[in-house]
Amino acid sequence: MDLIENIRNKVIEGNVVEVQKLTMEAIESKIDVLKLLKEGFTAGLDIVGQKFSAGEFFLPELLVAGMAAKTGIELLKPLLIQTSAQARGVIVIGTVKGDVHDIGKNIVSMLLEGAGFKVVDLGVDVPSERYIDAAKANGAHIIAMSALLSTTRAAMPEIIRAIRDSGLGNSIKIMAGGAPVTQEFADSIGADGYAPDAVSAVRKAEQLLE
Repeated sequence: MDLIENIRNKVIEGNVVEVQKLTMEAIESKIDVLKLLKEGFTAGLDIVGQKFSAGEFFLPELLVAGMAAKTGIELLKPLLIQTSAQARGVIVIGTVKGDVHDIGKNIVSMLLEGAGFKVVDLGVDVPSERYIDAAKANGAHIIAMSALLSTTRAAMPEIIRAIRDSGLGNSIKIMAGGAPVTQEFADSIGADGYAPDAVSAVRKAEQLLE
């Protein structure tokens, strides 16, 4: 079994220690960093996502796999910078103004980072201007909003209007998610993407940037 395949398997297992060790070996062996990212980490998380969707994996497996991937990718970052390789995309994420719930958002953030995205996490209670400022400052491709309460969900259309009216216009994609958010609601407020869970959020982000 080669190193990349081994890393992929250990990501699926959620073995943080082994992923860290094998990633260091891969770096020392001068394996192509983009090949490692795509065929090791991203492929591993894709399989985890498939197992989660099929009911074979549950939230604990999802979390440890995301953490394992994130740990390995942190080691690759200096090499990605050296080779001028870009992250798959930059995503600004936060829980909307008035809402202080962040468990779901944190899981999404971790899986996005594990899949190779640069994530700028603004935390909770985020007003429209903070999304806009962070997106401009970081050259974001996607703004992702989360809400857990039906009352705070109402902030989403206002935030989207502010983003569209800013200098960002339609050049940036907007994702919406969280317990009270549905596909129908996301469509009605003009969001570009909706995801019912963390795994779907990663897939949707990938689709939006294709």
